[in-house]
Amino acid sequence: MLFLVVALFLFGALLGTAGHVPVSVTVVGGIAITAWLTVFFLRERRRSGMKGASR
Repeated sequence: MLFLVVALFLFGALLGTAGHVPVSVTVVGGIAITAWLTVFFLRERRRSGMKGASR
């Protein structure tokens, strides 16, 4: 998943809207998205762990 985030970030920085804003804005946006995905991943992992424990 992390590889996909990095690949999409680089692709966006080279070709997408991220190419039209300053690099610092792009980096902050990438960090924010990575943090959001990390939190989501950890919450889902914890939720699936609780599901398995109830069986």
